[in-house]
Amino acid sequence: MNASSPQLADTLIDRFNRRIDYVRLSVTDRCDFRCVYCMTEDMKFLPRDQVLSLEELHEIARAFTELGVKKIRITGGEPMVRNNIMSLLENLGRLQGLEELLLTTNGAQLGKFAGQLKDAGVNRINISIDSLRADRFERISRVGKLDRVVAGIDAAIAAGFQRIRLNSVIMKGYNEDEVLDLVDFATDRGVDIAFIEEMPLGRPSDHEREETLCTNDWVRDVISQRHALLPTASRTAGPSKYWQIEGQPNRIGFISPVSHNFCADCNRVRVTVEGRLLLCLGNEHSVDLRAVLRDPQKSFDDLKLAIVNAMDIKPERHYFYDVDYEQPVRLMNMTGG
Repeated sequence: MNASSPQLADTLIDRFNRRIDYVRLSVTDRCDFRCVYCMTEDMKFLPRDQVLSLEELHEIARAFTELGVKKIRITGGEPMVRNNIMSLLENLGRLQGLEELLLTTNGAQLGKFAGQLKDAGVNRINISIDSLRADRFERISRVGKLDRVVAGIDAAIAAGFQRIRLNSVIMKGYNEDEVLDLVDFATDRGVDIAFIEEMPLGRPSDHEREETLCTNDWVRDVISQRHALLPTASRTAGPSKYWQIEGQPNRIGFISPVSHNFCADCNRVRVTVEGRLLLCLGNEHSVDLRAVLRDPQKSFDDLKLAIVNAMDIKPERHYFYDVDYEQPVRLMNMTGG
C-alpha cells in the first residue's frame, strides 16, 4: 500500500457527535474453546486468504491511531491462538499516539504468555470465566479446562498488569447460582469482575437466548443480598458501569446491552478479522477495509479516508430483542470479542 499523505482529520466524529477513540480489533475467528454463547459446536472458520495478515492488521491499527484512536483492544475468537501474535502486539505497543493496548482472552494461554504480553506493552487484560466448577466450565466452554484458566489468571496477576478484569456471562440453566462465588473469587484475588448480559448475536446450537438471559438487574440484586454495593465514578474505554463492595478495592462491573441501552455514549467500533469495519455491535452497518488494503491502486490515506467516511453510517443504537428488527446473524467469534 502506498503512503502518500494529504492532510486528513485527526479525530473521528460520527453524525451523532460521538467521538470514536476506541477500536476492538479481531485477530482471528478461531478459538481453542467453543463457548455456547459465542459459537456453535461445529463452527466453520474463515479460509486463510480471507483473514487479514498481521501486517494488514497493523496498518489498520496505525490508521486508527493517526485518526485519534487512543485505545485498541485485541480480540478474537481467542487472540492467543493466532500464529506469531506476539510480533503484532509488540508492533502495536510501539504505535505513536496509542495510550492503551488491551486484550480480551479466555486465559488458557496466559500461563505461557502473560509476561510476554506485559513486556509487549499490553496495559490491561480481560479474562473470561463463567463457572468455578470444572464440569460446568467444560459444559459452557465445551472443551475448556478450568484449572488452566485459573492458572492463567494467577499468571496475569503475577505479571503485574495495570488492571485485570474477569468477564462472566450468567445464563439460566447454566451458572446462575454462581454469581456470589464468582464475586468472591475476584475479590479474593483483588481483580475486577464484570457481568455481561448474553447478547442475541447469531443462533447458538444448544439453547434459545431468550430462555437463558439473566439481566444484570437480577445479578446485582443477588450480589446486594450479601454485599453493600457502592456506586463509583470509575469509567473505562468501554460500557461497564462499576460498583464496589464496601471495604474492598476491586470493582464489580455490569455490561447491560439488553436491559440498559448505553448507545448514547458509544465511543467504539470493531474490525473483524476479515477486515470488515463494524460500526455497531448490534447492526450490520459496515465498510470493507480489506478491499482497500488489497487494492494496489489505493494508498494508506485511502484507508484512513474510508474509516473517516464510515462514521457517517454509524447508527444511533442497536435494537436487541426488538421483535420488529432483524437481528444480526453473525456469532460473537465472527464479530470480534
